[in-house]
Amino acid sequence: MDTHLQSVRTPLLETAYLTAGPDSGFPVVLIHGWPDDARTWDRVTEAMAAAGLRTIAPYLRGFGPTRFLDGGTPRSGQLSALGQDLIDFVAALRLDRFALVGHDWGARAAAIATTELQAGGRVTHLVMLSVGYGTNDPGQALPLRQIQNYWYHWYLALPRGADLVRSHRRELTRYMWDIWGAPGWTIADDEFDLTAESFENPDWAEIVLSSYRHRWGHAEGDPQYAPLERRLNPAPIVAVPTLVLHGEADPCNNPITSAGKERYFSSRYARKLLAGVGHFPQREAAEAVGHEILAWLNR
Repeated sequence: MDTHLQSVRTPLLETAYLTAGPDSGFPVVLIHGWPDDARTWDRVTEAMAAAGLRTIAPYLRGFGPTRFLDGGTPRSGQLSALGQDLIDFVAALRLDRFALVGHDWGARAAAIATTELQAGGRVTHLVMLSVGYGTNDPGQALPLRQIQNYWYHWYLALPRGADLVRSHRRELTRYMWDIWGAPGWTIADDEFDLTAESFENPDWAEIVLSSYRHRWGHAEGDPQYAPLERRLNPAPIVAVPTLVLHGEADPCNNPITSAGKERYFSSRYARKLLAGVGHFPQREAAEAVGHEILAWLNR
């Protein structure tokens, strides 16, 4: 399937993105997570384009060809910054109505953007992969299993963790891929190498360190996002039809972290566990994920 690399200027970024499908198709914005990039959706977009949808997959700040416009802009990876980037992105593309689909970091950004834009009815559907809603609060209670899974969050708060991200990014990210897939699944070397090119972005390391340190109160946020941060805590109610897809064998975000979230949704809500799937459903079970997304969008 043909994908096209394009870019658009937002207030802070020159955001690169991949498009596929007919220009006249209903737009579906697909947001990748960490450690990943926009190519994570390739196998899913094929089915969506065949269904007549237009897919738009941006590279997050600090990934791939996306660049900051000003060298003085704080290289913040805080989740509210990712959410605001997405809001700015759809505004720059002049999208009137669209669906948001996100994985990992992208799921958190998509949820933030949804709660900010839902009053205008612009977001028609939200799909979150591998992440439960309402899990951005640094004060949240965590089961011991999830604390163990988050070992890298705590390690990146240390100087040794910072050196690992800055100096050994390929070794670190390859290791995360190897331990986060379901048993028996591994990403092919050529596929990983293609994705890992996005981690050579000059801002990647600082964005990663900022994201995980800020998430637990170990780093200051960018003051410009303070009003949005206040609106996000406590987590606002989502009034958009929302589907959560979570791998039953996810070793990163245990499925328990997405369970019991119904109280946060005032519209249609569903959560589905994918048997035998780890942290990367869109890569590990692309056909099933594409089917679930299309079915949700068509309801």
